Amino acid sequence: MYVGALELDVLLGDVNSLKGKRALVRPVLAELRRRYEVAVAEAGHLDLHRRALLGVSCVAADASHVIRVMDQCERWVAARPELELLSARQRLLGPHDE
Repeated sequence: MYVGALELDVLLGDVNSLKGKRALVRPVLAELRRRYEVAVAEAGHLDLHRRALLGVSCVAADASHVIRVMDQCERWVAARPELELLSARQRLLGPHDE
């Protein structure tokens, strides 16, 4: 079993409130779930209006599948016009990791 974790630090467009942030982030999280069948959550920068840290995770029997899904998620978020991807960090845990 392989587990992939992806952290995406994004800058949001013209957002002036936490309510506006939520209205922008929720559809992104829902689409990632639907499109790639991953677990996602807003995992950081919760009190900032224009920043969000998105966490994505994937579990599969094959490491290459996990890496491919994480790469696709990263590219999809980077292509969103309402978001600016500031940084992305991937981690892969496998049967030999503790």
